[in-house]
Amino acid sequence: MQEFPYHTPDTAPEAARPMLEDAGRQYGMVPNLYAKMAEAPALLEAYLQVSAIFARSSLSTTEQQVVLLAASRTNQCGYCMGAHSVLADMAEVPVETTDAIRDDRPIPDPRLEALRRFTNQLVERRGWLDDAEVQTFLDAGFTRENLLDVIVGVGQKTLSNYTNHIAGTELDSAFAHRSWKAPA
Repeated sequence: MQEFPYHTPDTAPEAARPMLEDAGRQYGMVPNLYAKMAEAPALLEAYLQVSAIFARSSLSTTEQQVVLLAASRTNQCGYCMGAHSVLADMAEVPVETTDAIRDDRPIPDPRLEALRRFTNQLVERRGWLDDAEVQTFLDAGFTRENLLDVIVGVGQKTLSNYTNHIAGTELDSAFAHRSWKAPA
């Protein structure tokens, strides 16, 4: 595996430094994901911008976390599963929802389960869903806007999941209590 450094505001390329400094102020630390992404300032900026856009999407906070966790689970990203499990807990997403996604079990809430299944299908099939799959999602009470916003969340996770796979990002100690390993 290639070695990708964990950058700090002092070691990062100049264009990434303000973003790492902002993260340090906002979180009290620079998440390892950001430290790895800083090697390519455009990637870090893209991730932060897409994350901010997704946070303003038509999906609720719980629904956003379902999308982010489901995409990360399908992509088998241990870093994002651990980090977003903690973020979901902080956002008061029911633990049974988060744990169902982590364990690849149906979510007890039928609407959230439809969202989980749709996100999984979207990632697994690279967006090539048939009309029936789309209609099932819409029949669960979602809108076309919600559907397209799921794509924003999948895009966000594609940036981070792929970075973590290639760069070997280790889970931050702040997220360690919700660590997750992909099944064999």
